[in-house]
Amino acid sequence: MPIRKAAPKASLDRPGVEEAGLKDQTVFEQLFERSPDAITVVDSAGRIRRVNAQAEAMFGYTRDELLGRPIETLLPERFRHQHVAHRSGFQGEPRLRPMGKGLELLGRRKDGSEFPVDIMLSPVNTGEGSFALGVVRDVTERRRAEQALREKNLQLEEAKRVRDRFLGSLSHELRTPLNAIIGFAGTLIMKLPGPLTADQDKQLQIIRTSARQLMSLVKDMLDLVKIESGSLELKLEPVACELVVRETADALGPLAKTKGIVLAVDLPLKTRPARTDRASLARILLNLGTNGIKFTDSGEVRIALRQREDSGRLVTEISVADSGPGISEGDQARLFQAFGQLVDAGSPAGHEGAGLGLFLSRKLAELIGGRIAVSSEVGRGSTFSVVLTEA
Repeated sequence: MPIRKAAPKASLDRPGVEEAGLKDQTVFEQLFERSPDAITVVDSAGRIRRVNAQAEAMFGYTRDELLGRPIETLLPERFRHQHVAHRSGFQGEPRLRPMGKGLELLGRRKDGSEFPVDIMLSPVNTGEGSFALGVVRDVTERRRAEQALREKNLQLEEAKRVRDRFLGSLSHELRTPLNAIIGFAGTLIMKLPGPLTADQDKQLQIIRTSARQLMSLVKDMLDLVKIESGSLELKLEPVACELVVRETADALGPLAKTKGIVLAVDLPLKTRPARTDRASLARILLNLGTNGIKFTDSGEVRIALRQREDSGRLVTEISVADSGPGISEGDQARLFQAFGQLVDAGSPAGHEGAGLGLFLSRKLAELIGGRIAVSSEVGRGSTFSVVLTEA
């Protein structure tokens, strides 16, 4: 007859199966009880079989008051009948899922007060049958924050509408009289109503120049507001940049002639269209060219177009180089600040403008997927370049 060996006794260093199971159960109980969310265990009949301490605290019932009662006890009365059908549906297709996805769920405390909740359901199969484990989270603070955010967004939208109406009115109210001033000043300068004295002609020139500067400032400020609010409309399309350069040179020609400086254009024999917003590119070049002429007392301003390939992408660079006084390295960091005109030994004072041109140009360049680079040395002029790289 074979001799049966006795099973080894479990030790603390090597626990047996039953002892390990007991420890696992103890850990589970601690996790169940100390969960930050309320947990309910409901049987197939919809009766509460277990709850944790957080469920007691959340709903205001003691454990004894809840055990054996329908889970609908924790719902507002108006939803209880409907919930029975939902519960049956979950039993027919038990799976881990959020309860009432897309719906505003409410819990009901013992005192009758209601509060918003999120509920996650999970089926649990045991030797006693199938159960539904529900994890309930009080989302009162989250819903309050969401409501506050919605109200704030509505306020911002209303403020945006008010701002847009104001800007539209401001644009009309300012541009109409400025256009009249510019038009009548031009008529007088052309001597259509009659001859002018030298002093009258000079003063009218000042009036027209000042009105044009104010018109430009109004446009810059309105465009900046549109950029900051994301309402500036862009039309990204293939653009023949050499045509934009020529148009810019034509527009700047009279200003260069008045200053007695040479305005040169340097274009390659063959170019490729660059995908950009034509109006924004023209605005940037006009700002850079105007600055170049404004700060150059003698010599020339040269607008050059160059294109190259970089990792298979087309890079278009349009530079505006002047023979002005140049900008010190320390001042270059302040060039693109709003209302940040430079007035020091290396930058002559007394030039018109509000200091928005470069600030606006940089914003526009970023919007059309480009950037503005600057290279300058005191006494040797400056070069500003807008660089466009295909996406």
